[in-house]
Amino acid sequence: MNRRTFVLGGMGALGVLAGGGVLFTKRPEFGRTPQGERLARIQASPHYANGQFQNLVPVQVMNEDSGENRLVATAKFLFGDKSALSPQEAMLSRKTNLKTLAPERDAVVWMGHSSFFLLLGGHSILIDPVFSPYASPIFFINKAFPGSNIYTAEDMPDIDVLAISHDHWDHLDYPTVMALKSKVKQIVCPLGVGEYFEAWGFDTSIVREEDWDTEIKLAQDFSIHILPSQHFSGRFLTPNPTLWCGFAFVTPERRVYYSGDGGYGAHFAAIGRKFGGFDLMLGENGQYNMAWHAIHMLPEETAKAAMDVGAKMLFPAHGGKFALARHPWQEPYRELTRFSQGKGYKLLTPEIGEVAYIDGKQLRNFDAWWERMK
Repeated sequence: MNRRTFVLGGMGALGVLAGGGVLFTKRPEFGRTPQGERLARIQASPHYANGQFQNLVPVQVMNEDSGENRLVATAKFLFGDKSALSPQEAMLSRKTNLKTLAPERDAVVWMGHSSFFLLLGGHSILIDPVFSPYASPIFFINKAFPGSNIYTAEDMPDIDVLAISHDHWDHLDYPTVMALKSKVKQIVCPLGVGEYFEAWGFDTSIVREEDWDTEIKLAQDFSIHILPSQHFSGRFLTPNPTLWCGFAFVTPERRVYYSGDGGYGAHFAAIGRKFGGFDLMLGENGQYNMAWHAIHMLPEETAKAAMDVGAKMLFPAHGGKFALARHPWQEPYRELTRFSQGKGYKLLTPEIGEVAYIDGKQLRNFDAWWERMK
């Protein structure tokens, strides 16, 4: 999730004043809403109704019965006690030289939050990369934790696939994708997100955008499936103009599932049945709150989702870089560790930048690094 939708929605006037009125939203990083043939394709989707994309089941993005509304959430975000929301020292990290990784070894490297570099069947995949110091169009909102930004576009090898799950600022970062432009061979994204890349001057022939439950076959031995998630989209005030998703990355040897952002639902069990389980799940775990529980999982739900999809390994995502919710920054890791006890999967918790091999040849135990930090 990008807390921006709540914060910027509740402080739209502040954004307008700070950015110079209408000109603020004309900055290139805002992109543009889908139009032309792309809009016609969107309107034909069974998941699009009443001028916006819909979840599989109706949910409230902001549950005001929880005692919070946008005004309250914004006030807490701006003026509440933030002492526990981010580390008091630089994030621990072990920077791997991605260009020297052996392509025949399936591996994953976490870059903080929901950014992952994945090697699978010799294919290099970069998921939701955000290398900017802020996950926001406004410089003082959603600042990255000190020490969490250890990678830049220059550190990336050539990227076979850039996979973008949705258009929120903490997943689709304009400076990052522009810096990666010359290295990206293919872009895979859900319906409508391709409009950003077209507006930003990318060659549209490399953009593959599809609806939920669609397979994109990129090679004889490599497919990416666009899968449902329970979330929302939009980079400013227009609600749900583009689709949001999870991904299944499939080769003959391995299946990897990335949940994307989203709340817990029956779609996880359906995905597990469809694919017969996964070797690895990159699962959302962080930035949760009962006020938006429908569109972000609690740690116990992340553990349950991993069981539902039949994951052999679970790697937590959506934490360790930005404070987009009110929980202490270490809490998602502590809670997921607790709820993973006795489950039928192995919990992987490398530091930022530390390689985790997922081919079974060098599966190691990672320590609770967050307990070594303040």
